Amino acid sequence: MIHANLSLTDATTRIDGPLLFAHRRVDVGLNEAVEVTGADGLPRLGRIAALDDDFMTIEILESTTGLGLTGTRIRFFGEPISFSLGPGILGRVFDGVGRVMDGGPPIPACTRMAVDGAIMNPMRRKKPEDFIETGISTIDLLNSLVRGQKLPIFSGGGLPHNRLAIEIALHARLRHTDGTTGEVAPFAIVFAGIGVPFETAEFFRRTLEESGALGRTALFLNLASDSSTQRLLAPRFALTAAEYLAFVEGRHVLVIITDFTNYCEALREVSASHGEIPGRKGYPGYLYSDLATLYERAGSLQGKSGTLTQLPILTMPSDDNSHPIPDLTGSLTEGQITLNRSLDREGIYPPVGVLPSLSRLMKDGIGSGFTHADHPALANQLYAAYAHATQVRLLANVVGSDGLTPEDRVMLTFGQQFERRFIHQDRPRTLDESMAVGWALLRLLPLSELSRLSDAQIAAHIHADGESA
Repeated sequence: MIHANLSLTDATTRIDGPLLFAHRRVDVGLNEAVEVTGADGLPRLGRIAALDDDFMTIEILESTTGLGLTGTRIRFFGEPISFSLGPGILGRVFDGVGRVMDGGPPIPACTRMAVDGAIMNPMRRKKPEDFIETGISTIDLLNSLVRGQKLPIFSGGGLPHNRLAIEIALHARLRHTDGTTGEVAPFAIVFAGIGVPFETAEFFRRTLEESGALGRTALFLNLASDSSTQRLLAPRFALTAAEYLAFVEGRHVLVIITDFTNYCEALREVSASHGEIPGRKGYPGYLYSDLATLYERAGSLQGKSGTLTQLPILTMPSDDNSHPIPDLTGSLTEGQITLNRSLDREGIYPPVGVLPSLSRLMKDGIGSGFTHADHPALANQLYAAYAHATQVRLLANVVGSDGLTPEDRVMLTFGQQFERRFIHQDRPRTLDESMAVGWALLRLLPLSELSRLSDAQIAAHIHADGESA
């Protein structure tokens, strides 16, 4: 940061939690970075959150313990909060405001980037495409993730979303246009934990380090004990690092952020501290536009070789997908992966609910030239068959299994096998392995149920062994 020669002493009028209220005696701007130093001599980073002609409100990003109404000095930087970045950020661990916390040397800075992000010109955006293999069958085969997409995971309290997040970080890889897998370009992970307990943060760090994946990961950890104002900046610092890797170093970057619900709760807390009029469920009326400033930082740009893909994770309060957080997220992103509590209770991992999940950009990254020519048809057939099996299961709950026709019993068996053999997996699968499991399951069905497959596909994959379907 460039330090400006502007400062105020003893201008503080009130301190309320992470907010400091002061007289406005200098010409400053909204979101400008400041440094607040109390009588204890410890500098604290902050930013101007609100102002009028006479007063200003400063969000302190660290503990306000030790600050008083007298002896407090406010120093202004004359610019928004920025992040100094350079080669070597991969393999490092940062806190929620971009400070190195792994005991290593500081990052050699070659550029500074505002953490609020640069505005992407819509005319320069390229259509997201190219398949990313995550190792999760329900994502890779049925709800494929493509480069430049933003595809959230909707979870619930107690579901294994943190485990799923770390496994995707470990196993995600790009796929050549000839259908083979591998790293066609430098591939990096930016992993951010927002408001996570210390044990969870240590789990993320230790797992990435022991697996060797930390070397291609920039890890940002905002702890539950950190201030709510710092929580608002944690995803912005992580996305700024991702933009540097993607659009300066030219890498393909996958950003995994968990948990966006903690971010939204911090936004509600800070908004209430400002005295703002609450909206739905107490969240500020600008929650939609605030989330948009984060989600819209995904994509690819013409003239830039790198791409930025987002996989944000949020927990739905009371498993309610109509809650403001998942509701607004769903309208800002290209689909969602929904975790199912019933599957989790049955011991199925990962408990992905296939029917409510959707990837709107899947068609742009699969099929001939990307994955496999039969991928779209197989995905459509599996989805249709499982939807039918789910309907039969509901019918069986009403009339009992004895009231089902032989065809219905076949569908019921298919649904059970689909959950136990396809959704459930005890290790990562390649796309080819996922497709092999899918074809094997379809051999359980009569030909009348295979309406989404062509005769050639049935001959090649269903009757390939000479057996009847």
